[in-house]
This record gives sequence, C-alpha cells and structure tokens, in this order.
Amino acid sequence: MIVGVGLLVVVAGLIGGGWLWARPDQPAAFYRSAVAEGAPGTLLAVEPYDLDVPEGARAWRILYMTTRIDGTPAVASAVVMVPEAANGPLLPVAWAHGTNGTAPGCAPSVVGPFNNVPAVAALLAEGWAYVGTDYVGLGTEGGHAYLVGEDAARAVLDSVRAAAQMVEADISPRTVVWGHSQGGHSALWTGMIAERYAPDVAVLGIAAQAPASDLPALVEGAQDGLFGKIVSSFLLYAYAQTYDDVHVEDYVSGYRGPLLRDIAGRCAVDARALFSMAELALMPGDLFSTMPEGTPLGRRLEENIPVGPFDMPVFIAQGMADEIVLEPVQTAFAARLCADGTNLIYRRYEGLEHVSLVAPDSLLTGGLIDWTRARFAGEASEPDCAG
Repeated sequence: MIVGVGLLVVVAGLIGGGWLWARPDQPAAFYRSAVAEGAPGTLLAVEPYDLDVPEGARAWRILYMTTRIDGTPAVASAVVMVPEAANGPLLPVAWAHGTNGTAPGCAPSVVGPFNNVPAVAALLAEGWAYVGTDYVGLGTEGGHAYLVGEDAARAVLDSVRAAAQMVEADISPRTVVWGHSQGGHSALWTGMIAERYAPDVAVLGIAAQAPASDLPALVEGAQDGLFGKIVSSFLLYAYAQTYDDVHVEDYVSGYRGPLLRDIAGRCAVDARALFSMAELALMPGDLFSTMPEGTPLGRRLEENIPVGPFDMPVFIAQGMADEIVLEPVQTAFAARLCADGTNLIYRRYEGLEHVSLVAPDSLLTGGLIDWTRARFAGEASEPDCAG
C-alpha cells in the first residue's frame, strides 16, 4: 500500500515536472523596454542579435509600433539580418513565420528565428536583407491573434517600415513577402491590405508556402491528427481572445476546455510540443464537441480566408504529401484565386510534406529564389494556375 502511494507520488511529480519544463521561457527584458508611442512602423529599439545567425551575416532584433485589427496601438518585435559584405540600400525579404504558438515565449526571435525559412543561405547570397516579424503577442505582450489575417499582415508591413529606419543597415521599403503555413496566410493577407494600410511600402510579390488558406477546411481536417488538434487549440483560444462572439466553451466541453487553454500556453516548435501531443493522445475523440460551421467561429474563419484582391504577383507552393494543409484543399483555393483574376503561379511538389516543402534541399528553393529575383527586378509575371 505504501509502495503504491509512493509510486503515485513519483508519477505525479514526474508529470508536474514535465508540465513545468514544457512551459515556454519568458522573453528577455528587451521585449518590454519600449513605450508604445508613435505611428505604425515607428522604430522603437534596436540591439545586436546572434541566435542562429549564419556565418557571413549580421543581425539585430528590433521593437516597433504597429496596430491591431481594432486600431489599438501595439508593440511588435522582429529580427533583421543582412549579409556582412552587402552595400545598401538592401532589398528585404519580409518573412511571415509559421505556427510557433500563442504565448509570448514562443516568438521566433526567442526560440530560433530561422526555423522553416526556405533558402536562408540563398537569400543572403543574393545580397538581400531578411526582416522577420514575431507578430504582436509573441515576444511582446498583448495576445497573439493566431490566424487572424489582418492583425498579422499589419505587423509584417510595419516591420518593413521599421527596418527601413535603422541606421545600422540601409534597407529599402521595397519588399517581397514570403510566408509558410500560418505565415503563408499572413503573407497573403499582407498582399491584400498593403495598398490600403501601408502605401509607402512597395510590396512587389507574395510567395506563400503551404498557406493556411481555407480555414474552415483546415479546422475540419485537423481533427484527425495530434498536431492538427494543437493548431485547433491555438486557433480557438486566439479567436476567443480576439472576437467577442467566439467563446471556447461553445465548441469544447468538459475537461477539453482547460486542456485547450493549457496547450495554448505551450509552444509547438520543439520537444515541448510532445507534452501537448501526449495530453491529446490521452483524450479520445475530436477536440471540438461542436464544429464551427454555421456558428460565430465558422463565420470568423470564413472572413479570414485570404481571397484577395491582390495588386501584385502571387506564388503559392504546395507539397502534395502535406499532412496539415491538404493538397486538394489548396488546389481548390488556387483555382478560386485564378478564377478571380489573381496573377498567380501555383506549384505542387510531389512527395513533399508540410515541413519538407521548406527544407534547405527542397525542390522549391531554386524556383522561389528565381521568382523573387524577378520581382525585385520589376519583370512581368505570367499567371500559371496549372500547378
């Protein structure tokens, strides 16, 4: 009996210790060092940065002003990187990152800024700058509006504005935007709002890799896999924080509500995500007790589909073996954009999954660099929707 009780205590201790270990680290004081003052895009703070910075490059992390979708001023952070030998003004690739989490400690600049960035070495070799926003609420305070398109797009555009003000590097406000997964969604939204929100930023093209495009279909398809349920947890938690008509308890029941909030407080980019998967593996059935279709959540998902219009060329890349953003869903989305007159190049890559699509040795890399070089050169882009 005593041995049994002791074993339970040990197991509980291991679980509790694992739970504490899996929580994200708190961001450094730098992220809280600036007062939220100034117009959108105002550069607030700069400091040298060296986490995972490739040899032959220099980098900084910055704080800058942006705005939320309701117009509230906010502070966001970003990493700016340039080739050491390059002379300005440098043309920047604005990077919109994929799913890291919704907690401040999950910011790319905190946990590793270049995860799943395609062609970093090639980007630097071209002499381009890199500007990678964390979005609001990752690194900085304020809550991260996960897959709320315009919120992230504003942070992308304002990061380019801020980088152009740096004295440490001479960076142009003429940009091509890249983004993967969540960031592909953000990149598409950046193209949609650029002229309205930041007419001083010349967005020359949008390259979206496996973008989260059809959000209702993404949520429906995500119920079968553990990582998909993590994504759904982030999304429902963030939408409930962003929209007054979305409430967690309307879509998950019983212990799933506290479980969802626990998962939303954990990152999805390292071994700590395994703790979330372990929790979900113990939960039978779907995460949602009520699916979003026909509900306020469903309507909010629909309004965040990046349907355009786009005033610049768009390049969507999709892995045909993608297990998160399914190829048939993406192909249907691409067909919708083409039917609406978008200047779109759509490419599918056989055998590539969600992450391998943006791996350094991906078949995508050469085409992405060539396409980006053409946009910076002002060349025309001929639509090709065939995939």
